[in-house]
Amino acid sequence: MNFDFSEEQTMIKDSVARFVRDEYDIDTRRKIIDSEEGISRDFWNTFAELGWLSVPFAEEYGGFGGTVEDLVAVMEELGKGIVVEPYVSTVVMFGGLLSASNNSALKEAVIPTVIDGSCMGSFAFSERQSRYELADVATTAVACDGGFRLDGEKTVVINGGSANKFVVSARTSGGQFDHQGVSLFLVDASAAGVSVKSYKTMDGQRAATVTLANVVVAEDQLLNAVGEGMDLVDQVMPSMLMALSAEALGIMATLNSITVGYSKTRQQFGSPIGSFQVLQHRMVDTFMSCEQAKSMLYRSLCQANDCAADASADTGEFMKSVHALKVTMAKAGKQIGEEAIQMHGGIGLTDELNIGHFVKRLMTINVTLGDRDFHQKKFNQLSYSAS
Repeated sequence: MNFDFSEEQTMIKDSVARFVRDEYDIDTRRKIIDSEEGISRDFWNTFAELGWLSVPFAEEYGGFGGTVEDLVAVMEELGKGIVVEPYVSTVVMFGGLLSASNNSALKEAVIPTVIDGSCMGSFAFSERQSRYELADVATTAVACDGGFRLDGEKTVVINGGSANKFVVSARTSGGQFDHQGVSLFLVDASAAGVSVKSYKTMDGQRAATVTLANVVVAEDQLLNAVGEGMDLVDQVMPSMLMALSAEALGIMATLNSITVGYSKTRQQFGSPIGSFQVLQHRMVDTFMSCEQAKSMLYRSLCQANDCAADASADTGEFMKSVHALKVTMAKAGKQIGEEAIQMHGGIGLTDELNIGHFVKRLMTINVTLGDRDFHQKKFNQLSYSAS
């Protein structure tokens, strides 16, 4: 089976790789994360000009018309540069939900602004009590004249401080933990009653607490039918997890490369530390872990293609692969990150060295949309239900 990227995908990968290599070194990244907004608007406009923001969107909206494979190609290279601009929050999450929406007017109005870089968005789903269960929604949406009134608080909204618009999950019916009864609304960040408190996260990126107090949203701002928001989230979730996993894969490959390079120059007892057999074995282990993670990603991509081509394909097996992918990425990321720090010795713990920044981003990805234990539990549940 051929796992090579297509010619177009290779061109996209090369484009991102050149940008990371020539314009996005670690010192540049430090200056960006220390800036007031924590991102570079100039670089974001460059992403738009190079067509990266258009990758997953349909051609009818001015997009590239790409698949999840194209998205993975971009995310892997962005991971190698630990790019902080809000590609995940705007294109993968916010844009993914918009693309899957059945509100044609909303898509026609918003998606082109995402593609041209004028709109940054975020998916506001997490709440203080919900942890990783996205259906645990206490934010309410009550019907009023011409629409709905939203009240509640969303936490850890990725890049919420720079977002122009949010996709907000709110409960329109049912109990707090019910899968049905959750609706998705497009909410303007500048709307009356919306309060955004931004802060820096461990990995140098930004998140925000978004408070909604009597926020009135028109009915035509619903992404799909009332009470069916989680169905839309479930539809897009595999692409989100595969994109994050691709970013993690790029980070792990870079950590391995940096560590091998360091082992060839660091002298101990008159020899490069890379000549010591015990360290060679450990570097082989991290290489194998990275390759296993890549294999799991490719397995998920293959099954995603099967499901897209055949409506009767087993989606349960596909979701098992996606959960297994997230578990594998978390396990490999922990091993590779810890080994990179250990083999660099004391300097591995300093912020001056770039590996610490890669490891922190890996740790953050591992807990985004569910940690290792959460996805292991989901995998087990699907396995038991199928037996």
